[in-house]
Amino acid sequence: MVKKIASLAAVGLVALPAFAVAADGRSQADLERKIEALERQLEELKAQVGRQNETITQYGDKVDSMDTMLEEKSEKWDLASRFQFDGDFRARGDYYKADNLFAAGGDQENDTILTNRLRLNMRVKATEDVEFKGRLAMYKAWGMESTPDGLGGGFPIFDGNTTRTPDDSALYVDRAFINWNNIGGAPVWFSIGRRPTSDGPPAQLRMNYEERMATPVAYMDYPFDGLSLGYGYDWDNDALGEGRIRFCYGRGFESGLQSDTDPLWNNDTDFAGFSWDVFKQGPRFLNVQVFGAFNLFNYPAFSSDFVNYGAAFPPDEGGYGVRKNVGNIYHTSAVYMDKHKDLNYFVAGGWSRTDPNDNGMFNDPFSGTNNTGSENGYSFYTGIRYDMDNIGLRIGAEYNYGSQYWVSFSPGHDDIYMSKLATRGSAYELYLIYDLPTGEAISKFAKTFIRLGWQYYDYDYSGYFDWNMKPYDLGSEQAQLQMLGQNPVESANQVYLTFEAYF
Repeated sequence: MVKKIASLAAVGLVALPAFAVAADGRSQADLERKIEALERQLEELKAQVGRQNETITQYGDKVDSMDTMLEEKSEKWDLASRFQFDGDFRARGDYYKADNLFAAGGDQENDTILTNRLRLNMRVKATEDVEFKGRLAMYKAWGMESTPDGLGGGFPIFDGNTTRTPDDSALYVDRAFINWNNIGGAPVWFSIGRRPTSDGPPAQLRMNYEERMATPVAYMDYPFDGLSLGYGYDWDNDALGEGRIRFCYGRGFESGLQSDTDPLWNNDTDFAGFSWDVFKQGPRFLNVQVFGAFNLFNYPAFSSDFVNYGAAFPPDEGGYGVRKNVGNIYHTSAVYMDKHKDLNYFVAGGWSRTDPNDNGMFNDPFSGTNNTGSENGYSFYTGIRYDMDNIGLRIGAEYNYGSQYWVSFSPGHDDIYMSKLATRGSAYELYLIYDLPTGEAISKFAKTFIRLGWQYYDYDYSGYFDWNMKPYDLGSEQAQLQMLGQNPVESANQVYLTFEAYF
């Protein structure tokens, strides 16, 4: 309607002079010519208005389409924003030399072994109180698509060290679990899946993490599948802060279908226990954990492509003989951490006790008897790290000792060859960390640094992450070891250098 009025008004403005001329007595012919000219101008004006209306309509359609598209993209952006991604990459070089007990058997050395490790983390909420956390990991040696000889303490890849021992270039699931928080509005949570059970406290100091990386103390450095049920509380005290206690359960081995007439093996291997953060306030932290390993295997299920054809046992048994249940092991450990000005420090201790069945633990093949009695082991672990943040330098030192029958559940260690926390004897480590001057951080996760370290292992007893064979005294029981054809490592030096980036 507005457009019509505008058109008539335009015609009227043009027509006024014509009527004025006619009033002055001009000829009828001149008036007719003026009217014809006005009609042509009116038609041109109508055509122009039509073209403008068509353009406006097309533009309006585009605007509507753009609004719809923006709304759809906005919804997708909102969905994508729920996902939090971060990761890290580490290139590492190691030198390792082991001196064996008997020189006639030769020593062991690797002048350089180079590795790459890539880890990708994901965190996303499904609902307000349910979230998923996951981590994929690739860890391999340069020039290899399998595990180089001797790595991981000589153990082939199995469930307790996968993604923690260099293997091939594939990405594997390192962690994948769901947390249901605030159950019933209370400080209670339930979690299930592939557990965060590697690099536990106090490993974050040596590895240059800002916070705790796993639930259990480092003596339980063992990736496994399981669940936990936890409760959080506040001490209502500035010195103690808050605490948490969790019941944890996991499966160490699934035995599958078994015959009820088989006296050696017909039970799964399970873990169960408690991890208690007694208190945490800033850097001050105390954790106590107690767990049992029930119906323990004599050896785990190694990767399907492993067969040790050089062993004395049949190849179809992987070179390790018939698999058996050998009994239970009970484990208790604790760690206290704190910081005074620029000095970080910790002290930790562990106790293990075997409870074998008739198949025995810590058996003595020299005498040919099964040891069905319980054996107690213990460990002591301490360390410091001094931070010079003004120059981006941190210097640390650690020491640990393990007794003859000490058992550390640490096949997922990060020491390349031998887990220092499983040492039956003494292990020493010195390291420095230097933050590289690589410019301003792009994200809150970003940091780049190098870590240079030296480890020295001084063994008093044979054996490593092993509850099957007696740990022989390297000083007083050499004859027995020689007659058994054993030549254990007496001492070892390891030097490592890493270049690490977090993003």
